[in-house]
Amino acid sequence: MASREAVVVAAVRTPVGRLGGGLSSVRPDDLAAHAISSLLKKVPGLDPKEISDVYFGCANQAGEDNRNVARIALLLAGLPQSVPGCTVNRLCASGLEAINASARAVLAGEGDIYIAGGVESMSRAP
Repeated sequence: MASREAVVVAAVRTPVGRLGGGLSSVRPDDLAAHAISSLLKKVPGLDPKEISDVYFGCANQAGEDNRNVARIALLLAGLPQSVPGCTVNRLCASGLEAINASARAVLAGEGDIYIAGGVESMSRAP
């Protein structure tokens, strides 16, 4: 098997809010979709059909983000339905675990292009 390398091509970050603050009206899946859309603008030559998977960490997974928030966010961001999404729950550092999982997948040869991150809204948690 040929040697593979996992690299970060582009990165974005949403603003950091506070409990009940300016982001409290934004649903977690919409916030993640905004991050995905913003990321794709940084890599204009990327064909979204070539994305192997989208991994997002989310520890809460109750209320509005109780389903596969990664899958919902990628669809809200306009990615093709053929792109899968996986939500990772580590209960601390779920977003970092999602990034690590995508890097391991690249190194294992499971895919080439991944979007990974995390999303949480404690203001909207039940």
